[in-house]
Amino acid sequence: MLDLMLLRRDPERVRRAAARRATGAAFVDEVLAIDAKLRAARTGAEQLKAEKNGLTAQVSKAADRSAEAQRLRPEIAALDARIAEAGKTIPELERAIDAILADVPNLLDESVPEGAGEADNVLVRESGAPPQLSFAAKSHWELGEALGIIDFGRAAKLSGSRFALLRGKGAQLSRGLINFFLARAAARGYTEIAPPFLVKRETMWATGQLTKFADAMFLDPDADLFMIPTSEVPLTALHRDEILSADQLPMQYTAYSPCFRKEAGAAGKDTRGMIRLHQFEKVELVWLTEPEKSFEALERLTGDAEALLAELALPHRVLALCSADVGFNAAKTYDLEVWLPGQNAYREISSCSNCTDFQARRSQIHFRRDAKAKVEPVHTLNGSGLAIGRTLAAILENYQQADGSVRIPPALVPFVGFESIG
Repeated sequence: MLDLMLLRRDPERVRRAAARRATGAAFVDEVLAIDAKLRAARTGAEQLKAEKNGLTAQVSKAADRSAEAQRLRPEIAALDARIAEAGKTIPELERAIDAILADVPNLLDESVPEGAGEADNVLVRESGAPPQLSFAAKSHWELGEALGIIDFGRAAKLSGSRFALLRGKGAQLSRGLINFFLARAAARGYTEIAPPFLVKRETMWATGQLTKFADAMFLDPDADLFMIPTSEVPLTALHRDEILSADQLPMQYTAYSPCFRKEAGAAGKDTRGMIRLHQFEKVELVWLTEPEKSFEALERLTGDAEALLAELALPHRVLALCSADVGFNAAKTYDLEVWLPGQNAYREISSCSNCTDFQARRSQIHFRRDAKAKVEPVHTLNGSGLAIGRTLAAILENYQQADGSVRIPPALVPFVGFESIG
């Protein structure tokens, strides 16, 4: 959630930053108008309380307190009624501001490139050349089904469309990737968490998933618990409503989890394969850090995710997302895209974002620089390290052989226990 004090202090900066998004900056004037009423109501309430206190003091100083209290009772009662009315008005105005800001995305950092869509994302760097195959590349779903390690038909029989079933070495490869990613995260200083996969509505709201993305989430209405769309949600909310000390920062967390998304609005897109499923698996990386260090942390976080692709020798590139493509919570985002020979295209495999203080304000995660300092919101960052299904697909397509078999990247062999499939 945006900082109301920033809107008051520098509305033009907020207008400029907000205007770069498709949602626009119309909310600024609306919030400021309500805020003017709110501040007037607060001032009026304080004046009424001061007036009442003056009358109460007058009673206590009177020679005949009983007579003075009797004389001033109607006036004090009238003030009490006006104070009570103000007590209703102030929360209503506060709720009105919160309701507007709840659906306003984070402010874009000035370094985010301008653009109208994904075609305007900016290439930052490329790493690794696409493999030069002497045969026609097959897609991962063709390879997986031919090798007997992916079964989309039986997954559909069990659950419907947009599900995958892994078998034998396919399941082992997926499990090996999870362990590989978690081991590398631990080596880079991340603390592993095994979080719940169902979370409360407050947790979803605190991390910016509600109300904006409610239609994309799976919900148990009886328990009012959401199936997590990413372990970013429980990891970021671990310290909700807490005040941390500066020496605890930065905090770096990692978690494996299944992820659940309806993929609303994605009809007809990536209907085959493992790119866009209702249930998928991911290892997530999350940072909590001081505000002045968060953009440096974004580079490190992105580097941590990119190092996994490099160690697996998967050709990839890093893109800086343009103003129209940065997500709701983020101030700046890098996408990592891996080369898929079977599709002759790069596809997203990780998205690394600096959410600045946006999630921390919703989650009420603060820190103190020292014992006497005022509390400040931390900055939160998150990124995939990496998406399991998409990495599995990339390995199948990049390491496929002419005879239909697939080699395993050397770095992964100790985690899976075999060197090839087929």
